[in-house]
Amino acid sequence: MKNLVDLTPAALHERRERIFLILAGLFLGTLAMLNILGISRFIKLAQWGEADNAWIFAVAVGVLPYPITFICTDLISEFYGRRRANFVVWVGLLLNLWVVFIMWLGGTLPGFETLDPQTGKLLNPDGSEPVFFKMRDLTFGAVTASMIAYLAAQFCDVYLFHFWKRMTKGKKLWLRNNGSTLVSQLVDTVAVILITHFWAQALPQAPEGRSLALHLSLFIVTGYAFKFAVALIDTIPIYVCVHYLGRYLRIDPTLEHRDDAEKTSVMRESSGSSTA
Repeated sequence: MKNLVDLTPAALHERRERIFLILAGLFLGTLAMLNILGISRFIKLAQWGEADNAWIFAVAVGVLPYPITFICTDLISEFYGRRRANFVVWVGLLLNLWVVFIMWLGGTLPGFETLDPQTGKLLNPDGSEPVFFKMRDLTFGAVTASMIAYLAAQFCDVYLFHFWKRMTKGKKLWLRNNGSTLVSQLVDTVAVILITHFWAQALPQAPEGRSLALHLSLFIVTGYAFKFAVALIDTIPIYVCVHYLGRYLRIDPTLEHRDDAEKTSVMRESSGSSTA
C-alpha cells in the first residue's frame, strides 16, 4: 500500500476500532429496527391479476433494511476475521432478547388502560385498542421467528464467506460476497416465513381457494427474490468499500492467502507507512 500518510500504531488501532464500531453499530441498529417493525406492515411491490386470483409480490417492512446486516458482517469478516464477525452475531442475539424483554416489561407494568369486561382486552380511555399491545404481539412473533432464522442465516453467512475466501485464496470477492449472502438469506427467508405462520400465526391469511403450501411459497419466493436482487446489487458497494477501507485501515484481506515472499513485502510496506 503505497502513497499513504504515516500513522502511529495507536492512531492505526483507533482507526480500525472506529470502523469496526460503525459496522457493528449499523448491524445491531438495523437488527433492532427490523425486529420491531417486523411484520407490522406488508408492502405490495407488484400485483398480477385481480381479486382473489391475484398474484401479489409483497414483502414485510422489516425485510427492507435486512440486506444491510449481511453487508456489515461481510465487511467485518473481510477485514476483522471470522471470530469478530461471529462475536457481533452473538451480540445481535442478545439484542433480540433485550427487545423482547423491554416489550414484555412495557406490557406488564401498569398503564392508563382499562379492562373491557366483554372482550377481556385492555382499552385506552377513549375506547381504542392500545397500539403498543398490537406492536408487542407482532414483535414477539417476529423476534421469535427471526432469532432462530437469524442465528442459522448469519452463522451460515460467516462460515460460507470464509469457506469461499479460503477456496479462492482471497480472490473473487464477488463469489464469497454473493455466494454466502444468497445461501444464508434463503435459509433466513424460509425459516422466518414458516415460523411466523405456524408459531406466531401472524401472516396474512390465504385467499379462499388457495392452498396453504402455495400461499406460504409465494411469501418465501417474493421475500427471497427481493433479497436476491439486493444481494446482487450490493456487489458494487462491497467492492468500493473493500477498496477504500483496505487503504484506510491498512489491511490487505488477501494477505493470509499469499505466499511467504508476498506476505513479507506487504507487511514491510504496511509497517513503513504506520510509523511516524
